[in-house]
Amino acid sequence: MVDGITAQWLQRLGAQVAWAYGLRVLLALGGAMAWSWGTHQVDLVVPLFLGVLASALAETDDSWRGRLKALLVTLACFALVAFPVAALVDQPLWFLVVLLVCSFVFTLLGAVGGRYRAIASATVILALYAALSVPQGAGDTQPWWRMPALLLAGAGWYGLLSLAWCVLTPLLPLRHGMAALYEELGAYLRLKASVFEPVRGVDVQQRRLALAQTNARVVAALNSAKESLFSRMGAQPPQGRLLQLLNLYFIAQDIHERASSSHYHYNEWADVLFHSDVLYRCQRVLTLQGMACTQLGEALRRRRPLVRDAGHAQALADLHDSITYLERQGQSAWQRPLRSLRALARNLSTLDAQLTTATLPMQNAVLGDIALFDRTPRSLADAWGRVRAQLHARSVLFRHAVRLTLALAAGYAAMQLTDPRHGYWILLTTLFVCQPTYGATVSRVARRVLGTALGLVAGWALLELFPSPTLQALLAVAAGVLFFLTRTQRYLLATAAITLMVLLCFNQTTGEGYTLILPRLLDTVIGSLIAAAAMFLVLPDWQGKRLGAVAAEALEAHALYLREIMSQYATGKDDDLDYRLARRVAHNADAALSAALSHMLLEPRWVRRHARVGLQLLVLSHTLLSYLSALGAHRGLPADVAADSLAERAAREAANQIEQMAQALRGRHALAQEDGAAEGLALALEQAADASGDGLSLVQAQLALVCRQVAPLRAAVRSLAGQGAAT
Repeated sequence: MVDGITAQWLQRLGAQVAWAYGLRVLLALGGAMAWSWGTHQVDLVVPLFLGVLASALAETDDSWRGRLKALLVTLACFALVAFPVAALVDQPLWFLVVLLVCSFVFTLLGAVGGRYRAIASATVILALYAALSVPQGAGDTQPWWRMPALLLAGAGWYGLLSLAWCVLTPLLPLRHGMAALYEELGAYLRLKASVFEPVRGVDVQQRRLALAQTNARVVAALNSAKESLFSRMGAQPPQGRLLQLLNLYFIAQDIHERASSSHYHYNEWADVLFHSDVLYRCQRVLTLQGMACTQLGEALRRRRPLVRDAGHAQALADLHDSITYLERQGQSAWQRPLRSLRALARNLSTLDAQLTTATLPMQNAVLGDIALFDRTPRSLADAWGRVRAQLHARSVLFRHAVRLTLALAAGYAAMQLTDPRHGYWILLTTLFVCQPTYGATVSRVARRVLGTALGLVAGWALLELFPSPTLQALLAVAAGVLFFLTRTQRYLLATAAITLMVLLCFNQTTGEGYTLILPRLLDTVIGSLIAAAAMFLVLPDWQGKRLGAVAAEALEAHALYLREIMSQYATGKDDDLDYRLARRVAHNADAALSAALSHMLLEPRWVRRHARVGLQLLVLSHTLLSYLSALGAHRGLPADVAADSLAERAAREAANQIEQMAQALRGRHALAQEDGAAEGLALALEQAADASGDGLSLVQAQLALVCRQVAPLRAAVRSLAGQGAAT
């Protein structure tokens, strides 16, 4: 009984991705603390801890080979900034020059890729840690290089632990990432089911907006899983468990395309088929499939097989029976909805079959083309080209680099006026709070100040309650672990934890922790105000002014996706790299538009005056993408589309008009009113679909939906372009 409970507890613990991260940090901080105490050199705690923190912040998901390469690059970058900073910390002018150059250069190096972005950000943080660690005063007899060497030792210690973890559990992060992907797909499917609720007067636009925002999370999970897969795939074809996870990723891609498909205006179905249970059947099937995706994600986390419920097959059979019953009624008004319902039922059946395949072991079977698009730089010249492409005032990264650099300069000036010897907390606060977008910066200001205050109050209480240095050391380690467990999801708690850790470590080395409380709170307020002011005054990157450019990218991606789909109908279905890339770019662009609007809604009212038309454009863009997804999901149908000149002409006209809208937004020029060509083609396609075979009629009906989406999109683009929202 006890063994069974213990096994279940360990299984649940293994299902949490954060525990591995927290355990590594615990071992690193605990080891550093134990070594400092064991050698009776408690003053080494602070630089070792800060080195561990910086190395952990630079860590990204990777294979052991990639992690080794990243660790060597990280230590080289850390050494490149730590030793000059330590040598020049007593020379304010030269120290400021080195700090500002480091901030600007390493921020721009983030353009190289995600792995290097994390290393570059951690390097700037370590530069301030180096200045913070170096003791100042005439009584100090230690060599100037001692503290930066200790910082590197702490960073190397955590790096070795991380490397060992990668060797021992090479696929654990990938498995957790795949589990998170299926859980997001489950949430999307359950939300999609709500669209089929057969109730009159439902706010369909609001539900489509929620779908677009949820779709952005699915896209982020897909991208994360793809990068995790790519980092583990070598020159040899994948084998064993890696191949199974790769197959699960491609199944998730197909499920996502089918889940995001739309075959008709579902609110119109609710009116025409109000007295039928068919929409409830659709809703039930989607809900059950969403639950199956969530259960599959949980099974992946716990390494347990998933046995699907027999109720799924029965729900699908009930849906098909309900459609068959309606077809027997011979109602002419139901002809078009029933054609779309048949396509939907076929799509859901295929989706269900993919879920069944995902629950099977799959052995070493390859389910399709396993090529993945490599976004990492291929050479130093390629990496430099990416950085050079950011060297202009329109670049978001360049503007952030300039803004952050000037904010740090202002913070250093404030430090010289308030506390020249110990005021580096101002610079650290400015560095952590100053984010690329206004919304993220402002939200961090409040949470940073409040979190610091909570951490200082907790620190004061713990110093009073536990005067024992040993207990304080254990609490400092626990606070460091809590920081890393919460830093991405609960920033306020993470700020309180890191503040508590610094306070306890400072008390360990000097015994004067109480003197740190008020100065650190004041430094945090000053640093936060500087970051907020910089966001307003230095090249502000308002999302409201970038909305047109982001929308243009989404429209261009949709046009490319449509052309790629139609080429597949001409040559035959093939989930090759070109098709999957076009599909992923379209979904990424749609997610980017959703993210831009989310950030814009946090900006001042005078900047977000385009919010209404922006939200309208997001709904229209995502609706268009859902029609395209349905068109792509049915590529395997026997449909002689190449011989149908009407379908070919309609697809070409729709793609051309969508590209014209994108060009109008990019060029900020007026867009002519809709000439009725797309609407006329939509009407002709609908009439042709009524007389065509099942496969071709589906393509014609979907293209008609795409063409009907052109006019409202054009009106929204004209409104946005007329207001000058593009940059």
